[in-house]
Amino acid sequence: MATKSFLKNISIKSKTSATAFIDALENAEGKKKKSVKVDKAIETVKDENTIRKIFKR
Repeated sequence: MATKSFLKNISIKSKTSATAFIDALENAEGKKKKSVKVDKAIETVKDENTIRKIFKR
C-alpha cells in the first residue's frame, strides 16, 4: 500500500459513509498480509553519485 494512503485525511459527512468506513476497517482487521517472494538480487546503494546514475535512465 502506498504511504500517501496512510497519511490521507478523510472527511466523513454522512451516516452511510461512516458505516461504510467502519465496515471496511472491520473487514480488513482479520486479513493477513501477503508474502512477497523476491527473486532478484538486492543491493543497498548509499553513494550519491550511484543513486544519480540509477535515476538518470
